[in-house]
Amino acid sequence: MADILLVRHGQANSHAQDEDDYDRLSDLGHDQARWLGAHLQATNPHFDRVITGTLSRQIETARSAGYETHERDARLNELSYFALAQAVEVQFGLPAPLDAREFARYLPQVVEHWAEDRLNEVPETFHSFHTRVDSLLGELCSLGGRTLVVTSGGVIGMVLRQILRLETQAMAEVMLQVMNSSMHRLHFVHGRLMLSSFNATPHLDAPERAHGRTFI
Repeated sequence: MADILLVRHGQANSHAQDEDDYDRLSDLGHDQARWLGAHLQATNPHFDRVITGTLSRQIETARSAGYETHERDARLNELSYFALAQAVEVQFGLPAPLDAREFARYLPQVVEHWAEDRLNEVPETFHSFHTRVDSLLGELCSLGGRTLVVTSGGVIGMVLRQILRLETQAMAEVMLQVMNSSMHRLHFVHGRLMLSSFNATPHLDAPERAHGRTFI
């Protein structure tokens, strides 16, 4: 049996215009991670291993939560959003959105173009993204025990696509719902990987932490 806890990183630099500038936690992102760590310590703190991607915001989230990583695996890195957005604008004249409501309509369009292999000169194909996430899931299931995985919203969306057999549109809509520092629990038992919980944020339930329930 394997118990896998996927965590999305804390809030990053939401005003960034490129991947490098985005890849750092905001002050609130560090707070979210610390609150998450306190919750885990108070409930079930032991993990057989802690794995993050190689991105700074993922590593910082684990550290602020009080966990040092055993392994950093690039297969947990986020999809290249800014490159995809640029390709969609150049090829299809679809500009990046200015507010959250527009983004909710925009992201599924970007993912659909990507999944249907319409975008040129992007760092990674949709198929490659699917394959790397799938290969990592298989390895985590074979290890057994309890694993804490700190990753990003796109990876979590792809994991759920594979477990729940989601269509591309549904996957994109799931990605939009993944909150910063949220927890997503998976169980591998009897040869099957199953979703046990989605988007849990008990560490943000207190009224004074309402400002910590962020998506971007």
